[in-house]
Amino acid sequence: MMKLLKGAAVAGALAITTGCASIITDETAAIKVVTSNNQQATVSVDGQAYQVPGVVLATKDGQDKILVAEGQGCDANTVVPTKIEGAFWGNILIGGLLGSTTDSATNKMWTYQETVTINCSGS
Repeated sequence: MMKLLKGAAVAGALAITTGCASIITDETAAIKVVTSNNQQATVSVDGQAYQVPGVVLATKDGQDKILVAEGQGCDANTVVPTKIEGAFWGNILIGGLLGSTTDSATNKMWTYQETVTINCSGS
């Protein structure tokens, strides 16, 4: 009986910590953006403009993001590739096809790197 309870506790803990990406993640990913010349710039992504250094919000849609920077000494485009959210892999193990299909359909299986440096020239 104790082995059964321990097994159930381990399975429950695993399910809670891995979870479904569509439940435990947001529709956007926060990306910390800095410039290589440490100057401020305006960065556009997904039709929104942000001042950097700072955080931009990228909509999780399975597409690479293009950060378009404009500012003194910093007119550059930087591609941020999409990658799969870690919670998605746990969901495949725990939730199988149904859970992973939900994550895919809601686009919450995608994310982006946490920090991006835009390569700028000038001072």
